[in-house]
Amino acid sequence: MLCLLLLVATGCSKYVAVTKTQDYDYKYEMAKQYYAQGQYNRASLLLNDVLTILKGTDQGEESLFLAGTCAMKARNYQSASTIFKKYYQSYPRGRYAEMARFNAGVCLYRITPEPKLDQTDTYAAVTEFQNFIETYPASKYRQQAQDYIFKLQDKLVEKEYLSAKLYYDLGPYIGNGSNGNYQACIVTAENAIKDYPYTSKREDFAILILRAKFALAQHSIESKKEERYHTAIDEYYGFVSEYPESKHMKEAQALFNKAKKYVVSEEEETSDVSSAH
Repeated sequence: MLCLLLLVATGCSKYVAVTKTQDYDYKYEMAKQYYAQGQYNRASLLLNDVLTILKGTDQGEESLFLAGTCAMKARNYQSASTIFKKYYQSYPRGRYAEMARFNAGVCLYRITPEPKLDQTDTYAAVTEFQNFIETYPASKYRQQAQDYIFKLQDKLVEKEYLSAKLYYDLGPYIGNGSNGNYQACIVTAENAIKDYPYTSKREDFAILILRAKFALAQHSIESKKEERYHTAIDEYYGFVSEYPESKHMKEAQALFNKAKKYVVSEEEETSDVSSAH
């Protein structure tokens, strides 16, 4: 135990001495040693001290990429992404440019929040991977980048679904205007289907739209009820046509049956006109 403590103390003393030295070549070599030993935080701190000094030298390119890699391995993903982006902007044809672009996206991916939170980093990660694929269409990392995009888009879709559902759940709450929440639900869900046509949640958006259109009609003033129930019925026909085996079919049918009670069919209108004559 005593030997272990002595080794730790010696190691700490050596590291402190390295941080204080003005010999930047030595500091850089020690940073690489700490990196090789898996001491990424120590390596990162030393690299941060030498990056400006080494800029423009033969070691400048390598040191910048290594700094990003250290930050990534230390799980300082935001910092790592920033460094990798700085690398490929500074050295667009550099030795590590392809890897830096890919890693910049990976780091952003790893800090993306859960769907209910702000998705700024998610959009940034998607853009990073899309730019990577455009820049290196033949890269061996292309498929991985595409897989990351799909996962990120799933998160964005879930965010849109939660937003649409929240509007629906708020219902006739007047904070968003008279029946404005149902309209907001419909618009949000329709835009999501348009933006992500191949999402696995397409059916969930579709039933949500049907619910919202029925609820909008139900809570409308009398002069608008029939028109909006007609719209809900049209939505029902579209839903059953696209999802004939839907798990929501029983609910959709129930909404349709309720809506029918509020509208006059074309046959009934024709019959009424004939009777009048």
